Amino acid sequence: MNKKIKEIIKKKNKSKIVSLTAYSKNIAKILDKYCDIVLVGDSMANVLYGSENTHKITLQNIIQHSQSVKKGIRKSLFVVDMPKGTYENKYISKKNAKLIMKKTGCDAVKIESNKKNFKIINTLVNAKIPVMGHIGYTPQFKSKFKIEGDTPKKANLLLKEALKIEEAGAFSIVLECVAPIASKLITSKLKIPTIGIGSSTYCDGQVLVTDDMLGLSGFYPKFVKKYVSLDRIIEKAVKKYTREVKLKKFPKWNNFLNGSRFR
Repeated sequence: MNKKIKEIIKKKNKSKIVSLTAYSKNIAKILDKYCDIVLVGDSMANVLYGSENTHKITLQNIIQHSQSVKKGIRKSLFVVDMPKGTYENKYISKKNAKLIMKKTGCDAVKIESNKKNFKIINTLVNAKIPVMGHIGYTPQFKSKFKIEGDTPKKANLLLKEALKIEEAGAFSIVLECVAPIASKLITSKLKIPTIGIGSSTYCDGQVLVTDDMLGLSGFYPKFVKKYVSLDRIIEKAVKKYTREVKLKKFPKWNNFLNGSRFR
């Protein structure tokens, strides 16, 4: 277990863990200053590629974006999602996880639970590949977006699932769209940290898709807080550039004479 992972585990019940997604060096470099965990999520399927779900993101897609993100990471724990279909059995999961680790230099991989793949997590952990789990709404396996664990019975079922993931060796677990009753129960019973997304403040930390919170993705479920409307800021800049080009105000030759350079 590397030093960064140990530091994340130490935060359990002590200080909140901050996490956001990144798909490029430029964004990762900013997030690295403030985040404990930077995640290359398969959510890139939605926010970058315009897909309705995350199912078509390939291993090569994930690796290429992760290689870019790695260049912006210095202190944060760097976690990479394993795409759908890349961890269907022990052999495939081990082969693909090793490839991700080797090609990207990440610290850990993340696997969504289908309530059956606990042995796969254990196989990776035994191969010295750190794993972050993921329960609740798991986009790779569920098509209906709904709150999970909203009754005592359902909450206990989620707890059992989480405990099996912990037992398998995961160092943390994402709770997505999990009701407060369940997230509080799970967080209190697990020894490893819980990272919530739409799962209340009871979790040990929080993660959001960066493009959602910046107002770029166009996807804003109730649990997402949009901290800025970056789409409007970008549009304003593009509009100004367009106007200046048409009015021949840009470019000015003096810009080049004063030391400007071509990229």
